[in-house]
Amino acid sequence: MKRGSTLFLKIAVILIGIPILALCIFLLPQIAYEAILQAGEGSDLAYIVFAILIVMYVSIIPFYFALFQALKLLSYIDKNEAFSQISVRALKNIKNCAITISGLHIVALPFVYIIAEWDDAPGLILIGMVIIGASMVIAVFAAVLQRLLQQAIHIKSENDLTV
Repeated sequence: MKRGSTLFLKIAVILIGIPILALCIFLLPQIAYEAILQAGEGSDLAYIVFAILIVMYVSIIPFYFALFQALKLLSYIDKNEAFSQISVRALKNIKNCAITISGLHIVALPFVYIIAEWDDAPGLILIGMVIIGASMVIAVFAAVLQRLLQQAIHIKSENDLTV
């Protein structure tokens, strides 16, 4: 396969990571600062905001690990190593990261519900559920690709042994 055939996908993966990084650097610290001000005034709601922020920051780790695995998978495709166990392992890691992200946001959903009830903003719950749903779709898609790739590798190894 030509060396730059996956360049568009690599750029897309990088462009997916940039807004999330900007969110973590600029918006989430501002939310934390506002929560600190509210905590100083004796608001119990600030601690719920801190719990949500902790989940968001922790979920960044598997998110960027999955992006890194996607970049590795695209480089394997460029090197004609798409049908190998390392590609299967990368897909497995992406699946596990998506499941982890979904699980973390499921844990945070009750806290989001409390804030949505307090602020009368039911859209917050919908946003939380979209994140969970998108992560589960990615996990299922990665699992299907992992299984298909594993079967293709098995068929390829059987064909290599056939004379």
